[in-house]
Amino acid sequence: MQNNIDSIKAALKNINQDHLLQFWAQLDESAQESLANDINQLDIASIPEWIEGYVKKENPLEVPTNIEPAPYFPAIPKDDAQAKEYAQAKLFGEDLIKSGKVGAFVVAGGQGTRLGYDGPKGNYPTSPIKEKTLFAIFAEIIAAAQLKYATTIPWYIMTSPLNNAQTVETLENNDYFGLNADDVFVFIQGTMPNFANDGKIFMSGKSEIAKSPDGHGGSLKALYESGAVADMQKRGVEQLSYFQVDNPLINIVDPLFIGLHAAAGAQMSSKALLKAYPMEKVGNFCLVEDKVTVIEYSDLPDEQANRTNQDGSLVFELGSIAIHLISRSFLEEINADGFALPFHKAIKKIPYIGADGELVNPKEINGVKLETFVFDALPLAKSSIIFETLREEEFAPVKNAEGLDSPVVTKTMMSERAAKWLEAAGVKIPRKADGKLDCVIEMAPSFALHAEDVTAKLAEIPDLIADEKIYLE
Repeated sequence: MQNNIDSIKAALKNINQDHLLQFWAQLDESAQESLANDINQLDIASIPEWIEGYVKKENPLEVPTNIEPAPYFPAIPKDDAQAKEYAQAKLFGEDLIKSGKVGAFVVAGGQGTRLGYDGPKGNYPTSPIKEKTLFAIFAEIIAAAQLKYATTIPWYIMTSPLNNAQTVETLENNDYFGLNADDVFVFIQGTMPNFANDGKIFMSGKSEIAKSPDGHGGSLKALYESGAVADMQKRGVEQLSYFQVDNPLINIVDPLFIGLHAAAGAQMSSKALLKAYPMEKVGNFCLVEDKVTVIEYSDLPDEQANRTNQDGSLVFELGSIAIHLISRSFLEEINADGFALPFHKAIKKIPYIGADGELVNPKEINGVKLETFVFDALPLAKSSIIFETLREEEFAPVKNAEGLDSPVVTKTMMSERAAKWLEAAGVKIPRKADGKLDCVIEMAPSFALHAEDVTAKLAEIPDLIADEKIYLE
């Protein structure tokens, strides 16, 4: 240990972070070993660059100015030729699914803090009648797709150090929600140290460095380092359906999107929404030097956000909703090169241990967390497509306790989508004078994965009565 601590001291002093050992003499042998391991896991060589390039810099990322609107495939084909292309792409996607070449990947490192929920966000009860959790909903979607396409769809789940144990416990206690445990691969995302504004790394305890998850961009490295990519290779999985844990309307296994992506030879592709208004808080899909790029809503200049075409539509109309397809070969390629995504700087109130060894809970913003965003990998792809989806079909994130993106809104959207699918199949739906639903409907994935599946279940649908709750499974 002495030789090891001497080298650690020298390395920390060299980057002006030797305060991390200020309580060393007060620690027992176990705590010393824990702290030494914590320090050894730091990317010592990169820390000075992070501090100068991100922590101390007011605006670390330069926003491109030579931007153009990105082309995309519309949700509804624009003409007969495109309708034929979509039909062929859908068949291609179905073949890939049936051949076991598609996996599912959820980024689930977040907690339910903003929802007032103590635990992994994936454990949050979300469905309108049965109160199924997000994890349960996703598992049921995967199970239904496996049955529909007579295949196996492995499920990769990225947790964080904060919620990994609880997530694994949830899966085990619920028998993996009906999935085969061997087809569920759980791994932990990486972390980054938290910094004071002057670049000093915070400590959260006398023997512990203050750290935070490294953002959903870290998933691309964690997939590789955890062995998930190797598992994909062993199974023959070629395409990974990426989504985030807060969206229960997600169409995890979308044969049309998969087919369009694979037919184009794309390495990483995205679904997009048409923005509801110019300054909507979603990333903006753009082209920068012919590469698909996402510019955050807070970084796109107002004049660009408000630009319109002759027909009044927005020039930059495509909003990013964190739904992607990623090829396994792309994951292998970028990790072989030791790639690094740019960091995004988040200014936060960060608790820390003071020089007196006492915990400080700051009342004001006092530090910086660095995280990476998965969409920053898009420009690295040799080819990338964007496919428009409809908000009411596939985007109802549950993020806030009240207001926009709250559980009330999410449950209403889940019920409305079920009603829309039923109406398309000819089922009469009770509605109020203003057109709003006059009942609550929950449609299990086992009943229908897509609108087209409802027709085969018409005989199982009871008469829908106003002011009632109807669960279809």
